Amino acid sequence: MSTKAGTNQSPTLGTGLKSRHLTLMGLGMAVGAGLFLGVGAGIRAAGPAILVAYLIAGAIVVCVMRMLGEMAAADPSPGSFATYGRKAFGDWAGFLLGWLYWFLLIMVGGAEITGAAAIMSAWFDVPQWVPALVTVVFFAAINLSQVKGFGEFEYWFAMIKVVVIVGFIIVGVALFLGLLPGTSFVGFGNIAESGFAPNGLSGVAAGLLAVAFAFGGIEVVTIAAAESENPARAVKRAVSSIIWRIGLFYIGSVIVIILLLPYSRIDAADSAADSPFTQVLDMANIPGAVGFMEAVIVLALLSAFNAQIYGTSRMAYQLALDGNAPAWLRGTNAQGVPINSVLVSVFFAFVSVGLQWWNPPGLLAFLMSAVGGCLMVTWIMITLSYAKLRPTLAGDDIAVSPRWLPWVTLAALVAIVALMLFDAAARGQIIAVLALSAFLVLLSQLGGRRTRGRAEK
Repeated sequence: MSTKAGTNQSPTLGTGLKSRHLTLMGLGMAVGAGLFLGVGAGIRAAGPAILVAYLIAGAIVVCVMRMLGEMAAADPSPGSFATYGRKAFGDWAGFLLGWLYWFLLIMVGGAEITGAAAIMSAWFDVPQWVPALVTVVFFAAINLSQVKGFGEFEYWFAMIKVVVIVGFIIVGVALFLGLLPGTSFVGFGNIAESGFAPNGLSGVAAGLLAVAFAFGGIEVVTIAAAESENPARAVKRAVSSIIWRIGLFYIGSVIVIILLLPYSRIDAADSAADSPFTQVLDMANIPGAVGFMEAVIVLALLSAFNAQIYGTSRMAYQLALDGNAPAWLRGTNAQGVPINSVLVSVFFAFVSVGLQWWNPPGLLAFLMSAVGGCLMVTWIMITLSYAKLRPTLAGDDIAVSPRWLPWVTLAALVAIVALMLFDAAARGQIIAVLALSAFLVLLSQLGGRRTRGRAEK
């Protein structure tokens, strides 16, 4: 690493982001439709013991983000962990991490736009492709503008979700205490009826797999740090605040749900009407709860998609700087926006949306399975990169973590991989991401040979 913060930051990018932008960007990525629709799956698997799974998953992400934050503070880069992987292990690691994460965000973004468009098409009684096209074009314009404008837009977009979750927790506490009209003290009867861990340790393990990647996406904060006014200070503040806020929102929401709803009524939701959040709001006799949750879910999907376009464009830009992507992706406009990289990300977002609708036999299932394992590879490589680069970290704003932190984190991540291998539903994620990773490493080697060949000539 560098002895000075910011040595890897490209001077051609803008520097308009503030720590509050980074914080809300991370929250916007992590607090998405997965919380509002998918939280029931984890509770169904583990019962109230899902809190243990969230605490374990949260602790792992805290450790990963602390290590990543320290590296970003020492050497901010649009490539973030791809840059640090390259510094630690060579070009193949940077190529693998950069394109693997780019692929992850593109595929997830396509799925999210598809989901949002499905809801909006029902609102306006139009074909699903119409809201999909309008929203992608709109977010392309946002991402082509000055980075400060993007940061403000994402800040207020994500703030809506924060307000909704805080309001939900307040309503839930009022319901629990019987403070709302027509309600009475709920007590702990629902937990007593199901037991804390109705499916035992195996249920907790299944719940852990269901929520292990719930916090995925906040890595974008360290990508954005390179465009902040004071990268070392901004990323330090953002990572610290994101961690406790996400923990509060997730765990607070889950506590409300397991206290207020019988275990038999909680499961994964395919629509806003089935969401545990909607069920709780119905208990409070809040009118239009289904429509309200649909609007929140759409905002959650669009906010995450906006940040994903940003993250993929900056990752592609850095890959181009490192010679691992076409050189024209390095081009920036007068506002310091990597315009070509943004347009490429938008194009492939369209391709991903098309795959969701076309759904050729086996292809989409394979790609989405690979997405499930991409975060695990990313987190493991972040941990290994930190272990390798830790002695080189320097800077006044950097408090280096203890030597044991990466190895304890690595052991926890390996344990989750082992759980995935023993779980029939999750095993395909490991197989798919290993196949994709092997393909990317092979591409990096072929690219390296071509580069060396040109150099020799």
